[in-house]
Amino acid sequence: MGNEQTPQPASAAAAPHRPAARESSLAGTAHRWLLDRIGGLWTLLTDRPISLYAASVLRIGYGMLYLIFLLREFPHRDEIWGPGSPWTPALAQQLFDQTGWNSLLILSDSRAYFELCYVTAVLTSALFMLGWRTRATSVLFAVVVASFHARSIFMTDGGDNLILLMALYLVLTACGRRWSLDARRERVRAARADEAPEPVRSPYARQLLDARTTLTTVVHNCGILVIAAQVCFLYGSAGLYKIQGPTWGGGTALHYALNLELFQPWPALSHLIDDYPMVIAIAGYVTVLLQVAFPFVLFGKLKYPVLTVLLGMHLGIAVLLGLPLFSGAMIVADAVFLPDRFYAFLPRLWRRAVRRTGRWRPVPGRAAERGSVPPQGRPGVPDSEQPAAPARSGTTPATRLAPDRS
Repeated sequence: MGNEQTPQPASAAAAPHRPAARESSLAGTAHRWLLDRIGGLWTLLTDRPISLYAASVLRIGYGMLYLIFLLREFPHRDEIWGPGSPWTPALAQQLFDQTGWNSLLILSDSRAYFELCYVTAVLTSALFMLGWRTRATSVLFAVVVASFHARSIFMTDGGDNLILLMALYLVLTACGRRWSLDARRERVRAARADEAPEPVRSPYARQLLDARTTLTTVVHNCGILVIAAQVCFLYGSAGLYKIQGPTWGGGTALHYALNLELFQPWPALSHLIDDYPMVIAIAGYVTVLLQVAFPFVLFGKLKYPVLTVLLGMHLGIAVLLGLPLFSGAMIVADAVFLPDRFYAFLPRLWRRAVRRTGRWRPVPGRAAERGSVPPQGRPGVPDSEQPAAPARSGTTPATRLAPDRS
């Protein structure tokens, strides 16, 4: 009897196991949360291409900017990039040996070769802006921008640095799906395909087509996310760099910038604004605040007023400091954060404004085709965020997204 152990209560016996059960439940919850996040990210990357209109705006914007840049510097092309440049091909080659860059412009010292490269660059920029065979022209545009940028890296104002990065990133995107000659050709091809019987494909061919579509979607979405991250890093680093300087903290940085002769396209205007030190100080503080806070306001409606203020800031830089290429590159880069519904609303807003002036009459049968954002997913798969519009008898659906064949 003395050796018998006193039985423990059931609750006391189970007490040591409660922390383990609690830890297992927390681990299971964390595991499910992680799987849900990974699944959501995978769906975002593979479900449908995002920001097709924004990618098209970037294509049009950067193609137009570089085309204007080349045409503007046409009288000075020889001094900047040609054989008559003080930065000779030999000096450029020495720099390339140190940096790893290269340029097609130094392959020959012939003036005829340089003129051919310049004409090719102008045509490439125009075709890229129009969206003709965008898959091929985007690669050629990136090669052109990299070659001209590397040839005379010390002769430009720095705005082409961002254009170079965006030209490389746009190669990854399907930037010809909207507002392009490729999109127009695909609409015509889709209309003809609706009238013809659908070709019979083998299961192997269908799998290859689905894999190609998925791969294109993933690469496009990754390219858009890289562009957005690049803009966020640019603004954030610029804001943090400004905080380290005493002139931005004292509100006098813009005063010194307005009094630099190198950045005074209109000296009278610069001196007029410099007479209001309080306005200059407020503008400097607002600039630093917006640049530091920019990456944190992109997931709410606060980004719209922030983008509006940044638009005004870049316009001010273009006019007051004489840096239109840099300002234009930044304005176009900010367009990646606007959703597709914003760009789809612009044509309706334009037609509404023109209708009020009495100069526009709707074409019968085409009003319903432009009222919503076209589906963004694979052919035949309805959009996950927008319900499909009911089809009308006697009409041909014009919003089907055909595979990208450009």
